[in-house]
Amino acid sequence: MNRSSIALCNLRAVVIIIVLAFHSVLPYLASLPVAAYPFDSAPYQWLAFPIVDRERWFGFDLFCAWQDVGLMTLMFFLSGLFVPSSLARKGTLKFLSDRLLRIGIPFVLAVIFLAPLAYYPAYRSTAVDPSLNAYWQHWLSLPFWPSGPQWFLWQLLALNILAAAMHGFVPGWGERLVRLGTFAGGNPARFFVVLVTISALAYVPLALAYSPFPWTNIGPFSFQLSRPVHYLVYFFAGFAVGAYGLDRGLLASDGVLAQRWAAWVAVAFVGFLLWAAPTSMTMADWSNAPFALKFATGMGFVAACAAGFLCLLAICLRFAHERRPAFDSLSTNAYRMYLVHYVFAVWLQYMLLDAALFAIAKAAIVFSGTLIMSWAIAAIMGGVPMTFRRNAAIRGVHRT
Repeated sequence: MNRSSIALCNLRAVVIIIVLAFHSVLPYLASLPVAAYPFDSAPYQWLAFPIVDRERWFGFDLFCAWQDVGLMTLMFFLSGLFVPSSLARKGTLKFLSDRLLRIGIPFVLAVIFLAPLAYYPAYRSTAVDPSLNAYWQHWLSLPFWPSGPQWFLWQLLALNILAAAMHGFVPGWGERLVRLGTFAGGNPARFFVVLVTISALAYVPLALAYSPFPWTNIGPFSFQLSRPVHYLVYFFAGFAVGAYGLDRGLLASDGVLAQRWAAWVAVAFVGFLLWAAPTSMTMADWSNAPFALKFATGMGFVAACAAGFLCLLAICLRFAHERRPAFDSLSTNAYRMYLVHYVFAVWLQYMLLDAALFAIAKAAIVFSGTLIMSWAIAAIMGGVPMTFRRNAAIRGVHRT
């Protein structure tokens, strides 16, 4: 495994740590209301904030704001990186069947079983009758089926299906994306400008039409109205870079992006400010904000997204190109941890509601517990197929 591939594996470990940290600190944001959100009332804000704690720290608001503009963008980019090689190796039909098994089935199972379990504490926080039977009646009365963080999976599956369809029915489209990856090549600044331009066309009109904030829910499928096309841009940007090569150009461990990591930290900081400043002035009353301020908010978002994801990528390419057992394990188990972690995070937050601890202490306990338990469960889940394969191999040897 080359240095760039190791860096990308380590980046996946970093991403899952950030995801767990993000969900662990949500009840302690200083910007939350005093009381928990009611379970039966639109717009169902408990979907994003299942638990609201009385202890707060403004530093968590800054952390979550930073992750909001960069983390999901990075996840869609990383998801697209490995699609070209997988399509080339497996072909369209095998690729689709594998994605349905790897993404579709876990999405269905997580939504059916894990989402109700994760959100039970949100119901108990405001319920008159906190019994399980009453919760189930309230759950079934909702006009949708909450999916929690698994919204990412159905959108990712849709993008994979689209990539497979393009691969199967639009000859030469992959070569066009390779040319885009070649164009980015060893020039991250040029890649940044192109990405900001394209994602602005994808995001800003929708943000102006719907505002950057609201979500919609259709059955188990939830999405943020302003962002689906933005995520599509980053998925296929990852596809283009991956098609060009995972160890050269933008992703070279000794390339320009890695060498100039400090500059990208500065760019990411500036990009965050360009988004945060106008957002703070439009969040309270978006509909009545001046058009120029709304436009600045949208442009700040796309600049912050591009700069933030390139910053994290640059840091990992520069410093995380050596293998570490813990990071190898985190990277291997990252997907399964994503599937199960939310249950642990929300229940731990609920259990700590009455604890006489500061917000930072509570968040540290939630994060540590969520990390340990989701990592352990993921490792057990990952070990089961290996056991089956090992036993099958032993039986095969005995038969011979």
